[in-house]
Parts: sequence; C-alpha cells; structure tokens
Amino acid sequence: MIVLATVVVTLAAALHIAIFFMESIAWTRPTVWKRFGVASQEAADTTRPMAYNQGFYNLFLAIGAVVGLILYGVGQHAAGLALIIFATASMLAAAIVLTTTGRGYVRPAIIQGTLPLIGLVLLLVGVATGQS
Repeated sequence: MIVLATVVVTLAAALHIAIFFMESIAWTRPTVWKRFGVASQEAADTTRPMAYNQGFYNLFLAIGAVVGLILYGVGQHAAGLALIIFATASMLAAAIVLTTTGRGYVRPAIIQGTLPLIGLVLLLVGVATGQS
C-alpha cells in the first residue's frame, strides 16, 4: 500500500509541477491561458502576476510532497509522513476551494484533487495497517 501511495503522491507532485510550469513560466502562451479560461491576451497579461505567484504555490506543494517521500524512504517516517500529509491535504483543500468558484471549475478541481486524495488515502491506510 505504501509503495502504491508513493507512486500516486509522486504523480500528484508531477501534476503540480506541470501546473507551476503553465502558471509561472508559460502563462503568456495563448494555449496555456485559454486552458485556464482566460478570454484574451490582455486579460492574460493582467492576471500574469497572480498566475506567476499561484504557480509557485503549486511548486512548493510538490516540493513538500517529494521531500516527504524522500524522508519517509530513508527511514525518517514521522517527518516524511508529516510533509506528505500536509502537502497532499493542501493540494486536496485547494481543489475543494476551486469548486466554490463556479461550475466551470469542477473539472479542473477533479484533475487537481484526485491524485492527492488517492495518495493520501493509500498512505493513511498503509500506515494504519502497519505497512512501511
């Protein structure tokens, strides 16, 4: 169970790194800002500072999850679990908040929140059943 959780949490981190790339590095590309529902280049330029900042939040959550996985893997279970749980729960919470911004954000929220949810559940079940 822990091995499967590790794979899923790694995928969640990779997704959040991809989101970081889109928001913080590639935001000015029409294919990117249109994916986020932005209507025009002018609106994309206006929202660029916000997207840039938001992208880094996603990167930091991914880093937290990866560092947690590394710590867990080298035997620092308590510290690793704390970071993994915090990072994946934060990813999931952000997805839940996203659903409150309108019906058009339900699909992105599902994309953003499914892997952290599955990873968190698998991790907690694995720990609760004594797997390491």
